[in-house]
Amino acid sequence: MRGSSGTSRKEPPSPGCPTQRGPWKVLAGLLHLGNIRFADSGDEAQPCQLMDNAKCSFRTSASLLWLPEDPLLETLQIRTIRAGRQQQVFRKPCSQAECNMRRDCLAKLVYARLFDWLVSVINSSICADPNAWTTFIGLLDVYGFESFPDNSLEQLCINYANEKLQQHFVAHYLRAQQEEYAVEGLEWSFVSYQDNQTCLDLIEGSPISICSLINEECRLNRPSSAAQLQTRIESALAGSPCLGHNKLSQEPSFIVVHYAGPVRYHTTGLVEKNKDPVPPELTRLLQQSQDPLLKVLFPADPEETSQEEPSGQSRVPVLTVVSKFKASLEQLLQVLHGTTPHYIRCIKPNSQGQAQTFLQEEVLSQLEACGLVETIHISAAGFPIRVSHQNFVERYELLRRLRPRIAQTPHSLSDEGRSAWSAHDEAPTLQPLLQDIFHSLPALTLAATTPGGPAEATPASVHCGRTKVFMTDSTLELLEHGRAQVLDQCARCIQGGWRQHQQRKQERQRQAAVLIQAAIRSWLTRKRIQRLHTAATVIKHAWHKWRTRMAFLASNELDGAEEKHLLQAPRSLRVFPLPQAQTQLRGAIIRLWPLGLVLANAPVGVRGFQRKLVVWACLQLPSSGPSSYPVQTAQEQAGVTSIRALPQGSIKFHCRKSPLRYADICPEPSSYSVTGFNQILLERHRLGHV
Repeated sequence: MRGSSGTSRKEPPSPGCPTQRGPWKVLAGLLHLGNIRFADSGDEAQPCQLMDNAKCSFRTSASLLWLPEDPLLETLQIRTIRAGRQQQVFRKPCSQAECNMRRDCLAKLVYARLFDWLVSVINSSICADPNAWTTFIGLLDVYGFESFPDNSLEQLCINYANEKLQQHFVAHYLRAQQEEYAVEGLEWSFVSYQDNQTCLDLIEGSPISICSLINEECRLNRPSSAAQLQTRIESALAGSPCLGHNKLSQEPSFIVVHYAGPVRYHTTGLVEKNKDPVPPELTRLLQQSQDPLLKVLFPADPEETSQEEPSGQSRVPVLTVVSKFKASLEQLLQVLHGTTPHYIRCIKPNSQGQAQTFLQEEVLSQLEACGLVETIHISAAGFPIRVSHQNFVERYELLRRLRPRIAQTPHSLSDEGRSAWSAHDEAPTLQPLLQDIFHSLPALTLAATTPGGPAEATPASVHCGRTKVFMTDSTLELLEHGRAQVLDQCARCIQGGWRQHQQRKQERQRQAAVLIQAAIRSWLTRKRIQRLHTAATVIKHAWHKWRTRMAFLASNELDGAEEKHLLQAPRSLRVFPLPQAQTQLRGAIIRLWPLGLVLANAPVGVRGFQRKLVVWACLQLPSSGPSSYPVQTAQEQAGVTSIRALPQGSIKFHCRKSPLRYADICPEPSSYSVTGFNQILLERHRLGHV
């Protein structure tokens, strides 16, 4: 069990809270009472006994309800019957089914009284004096429309209540609409709508209805028959359009066409459920309880009228379930008529309780059961769209852009529009705006017509009240379409301006990039030319310096070699004549000795004998005429012959950075090459060997 605050209660409350402890004890006793089971005696003259596993629950229930065990068991096992004028009392043992029925009846009787007492206690604690009531807020939770494969008295009462509440809702809605139109100054009458009064007459009408026929069957002290009740209902109410019959059904039943759809009710057990008899001995037993709460629920009143069946003319009408439900529903409607109700329709998207799952058939059936479909039809017959002047102007002020260039006079509006406009009493600041918007409606209507449609457009259905603008769905669609057109035009204008701005920005960026690129390229070109000019200047100076130095060295070496040759003895030389071709070639080389020096140092050029001849001619200068030049061989001598003093180390030409590609790389010596600019190395072999 859980307390009113939702916290678990492991032990009973303190004795100082009898109001809270009493209901928990009674409810616990009812729970244990539901665990009682009876075994079939097999003999109608013998009462049914408790099962072994139910004796503990029986004793616990009797202890919690403060009832004596023996009278409680006897009341559940034996039925008391009064018959005859002398009211003779007969005691008859009950069958197993009757014992279970009396057990459930006892529990329902206590629970019903406890529920009524709990409601009264809560109302007395939160409500003020009824004489001082001015306003109150009530919450009414109503069962939804029910339609199952097997429908009985419970579904009939629930659907009957839904029919009454739907009628009240429609009447309240229509009355509210009419009052609002009257306040806003609109003259309009509702069209005909589907009323459910015919269905209510079938269920509760006078003098003959389904409820009256069921109550009459309860008053007749005879065994009820389902087929007989079906026949009576169909014959007595055959003229009602809301009554139907399923000829293919094998079970006795009848069909009632409700506002939410037809429902088939089975007549089996309908009368027994409507009687809901409470044996008087159960009430007398509960009056003997020593529990304080049960004493309040079942006061001992000797003059209390029990539900006995007196004979003769003293028989009192039986209060049936349908009669009590109808009386309670009438009281509820009286309260609703005296209040301002607000309705909240709850729709269950699916029966599995899954999120984001909507079953179309279930949702549609609930919408029909709630009466929303009929409400939508009623709303569509009038002006379902109602917008205040301020909101209307804020949303549709853009439509003034579509207004024709020629200003229209108020006479251009229809007579209905003029009467509606003159009726309202709006602030002067909104009147010109509303007029401009209304003047754009004909242009919107004309633009909305199809090319193949009628040439003349239908005028928009719109009324301007004192504080609101009333219009239909078609007018709302027309206004929204025009608003979308204006927004589309504005969007295109904004897009065009933005694209133009982007294009100009990109053009400026492109021009700036071109200028930057030109400046960078110009700077890079100037820097490259400066580097090339500096390098050319260095190369030029180095070349002039080297050429001057080489010329000077060559001049000194040649002068020294000539003097040495003249001083040497002629016997140390071995002279032999040369051929005429070689003599001519040597004479040319001697005349062009600088060129020969360059050719001798070149990596490519003459080869073989000619190369050696050029080198030899450069080393041995002539001492006589060009016809006979002696050549000194150096086969006996070892070492390197040079035109200048033998260098002690490698001599290289250095500069900051040589403009030549391979100037800083020392080439590898080979047998047929001469290295260096300032040093000429010759091979160590006999130059005279050809």
